[in-house]
Amino acid sequence: MPKVLLRKSPAAFKTLPLHVEASQDSLGYQSLGRPLNFSEVIERRRPVEIPDPEHFTAELANLGVSVRLTLCWQGREYWVLVRQQRLDRGDVVLKLISGYIPAHELNLPLLTTIQEIAEECLLETPEGWLAGRFGDTWLPTPYQASLHYREAVHFNLASQSGATRPVQCGNRVLMERPRAYVHLPTASLQLVYDMRLELPRDVRQLSLFHVDERLEDDQLVARLDRSKPDLYLIPLHEGQPQEQLLQLRNGQFSSVTTRGLWLSESFAPQSGWLVREERVRWRDWWAARPAAGC
Repeated sequence: MPKVLLRKSPAAFKTLPLHVEASQDSLGYQSLGRPLNFSEVIERRRPVEIPDPEHFTAELANLGVSVRLTLCWQGREYWVLVRQQRLDRGDVVLKLISGYIPAHELNLPLLTTIQEIAEECLLETPEGWLAGRFGDTWLPTPYQASLHYREAVHFNLASQSGATRPVQCGNRVLMERPRAYVHLPTASLQLVYDMRLELPRDVRQLSLFHVDERLEDDQLVARLDRSKPDLYLIPLHEGQPQEQLLQLRNGQFSSVTTRGLWLSESFAPQSGWLVREERVRWRDWWAARPAAGC
């Protein structure tokens, strides 16, 4: 039986539309107009056309953030993906941990990234759930009222080397140098941070679970469903993804078929600053590597 971890009103969420200017060397964005609620954002996420992928000025619906999270455990590395049924697009994909940037964090999207990791990627051990730290900062524990977090043991989160082309909010260059792309089908600017999650050596029987919020009766509800962990791992070898998909439960890996599997647009080919696809088949992404990457 799924366990309700949190209920909250969606009314508090506000984000901002964007004015974006891009050149071959950099991309900059700033807020445009009034704050929007979630329904207003979805209404604005309609396809746009940008002819030149390297030089353009555009008005976009919102700023989104994702994290290519590398999980490090027992001497091995894995990319972390989550399964999501995207009601606004009518599909089911595996995607990076991601979310919308709230209006008050538009110039600090790294904070949203850390919050999304804490909310969407749950790590369970027999002694309890793991909290984490980013440098000297503790990650939030959003489900502390419902889950028992361990006090003596935690994971460490760190940034990895970022993209070569800088992204600016106003006159400020973003720290950690996220990869940026404009997703044409949803008229959104997306930032992808590259981060590393190191687990303590004494963690053995690890289980991974994804928790996402769903709108139910005018409330956002976060549920933990142990029968559907919805969190997946792509093993890496010398930093490169392997043609394999895994899940982890009680310290044991199980293989997952990739037949008929779709990945989100962050795995699709990028031309300049633009991504034109809604999604990409696993087999097509794998065949196009290393040019597409993710």
